[in-house]
Amino acid sequence: MVRPRRISDFKPTFTNLAQTSHYQVIFGGLPLGVRQHLSVRGVNYRFITETSGLLCSNAVIPGSTLADAKIIGHFQGVTENMTHSRIFPDITFEFYVDKDYKLLKFFEHYIEFVANGSRYDMSKKDYFFQMEYPDDYKMEKTRLIKFDRDYDAEMEYNFFGMYPFQMANTPVKYENSEVLKISVNFHVDRYAAGSFSSYDVYRGRYNDLKENFLAAKAKQDEITSFNKNNNKSRYTVTNNSSDGIPKDASSASLESNIVSSSSESVTTNNNEPS
Repeated sequence: MVRPRRISDFKPTFTNLAQTSHYQVIFGGLPLGVRQHLSVRGVNYRFITETSGLLCSNAVIPGSTLADAKIIGHFQGVTENMTHSRIFPDITFEFYVDKDYKLLKFFEHYIEFVANGSRYDMSKKDYFFQMEYPDDYKMEKTRLIKFDRDYDAEMEYNFFGMYPFQMANTPVKYENSEVLKISVNFHVDRYAAGSFSSYDVYRGRYNDLKENFLAAKAKQDEITSFNKNNNKSRYTVTNNSSDGIPKDASSASLESNIVSSSSESVTTNNNEPS
């Protein structure tokens, strides 16, 4: 039932909304062939992973669509929708171009690598294109991190099978000089929301899972107890040796047999007539 409410009831909600201007793009997971192709052209891997993402002036939070089929006939007069696949549309990023044109070279030669499998001089009249294998040009660790100025919370997107397939035409002109920007379109096989670093997986908080410190501590205690029990089972006697080296079961048994044999021989010798 609708009832009147005060503005103060809504104020905490509408004064704590996420902003669009705080995000970071991090390129990573480029195959070795792409890295070598770019490195010899003046685009080092450090620029790709650390600087190129900072030059991204306009990014998009990815979306996806569930493709379905209409099923008729299960129930009379009812049309059902059943999903058969998940579709990930292309995404577009805009970038500022640095004065050394490294960013422009990054995407220009990246696309060139994808279609330059012929390894032939491109200035030749009989040049032809030959595509690389997908595993040789797709990125697997590119991330988009959305956060706010208080850094209190964030949302991370991990892109898999991502690579640039189109650079839009970029106009240049004499009048009204502006910062040069380029627009790049990317194909994406799929994406996953949440962090997937090895540390987050270990802590059990990957894929936006809420970390349970008690469960993590209990698991760690269980592992520690298991290791201690395994170490104790290796030894059956206490360490009474002067050299500080623990005695295992086999050595302790051997020493016991030697001592008993020596005692029997001494008893036998004492019982013999003189």
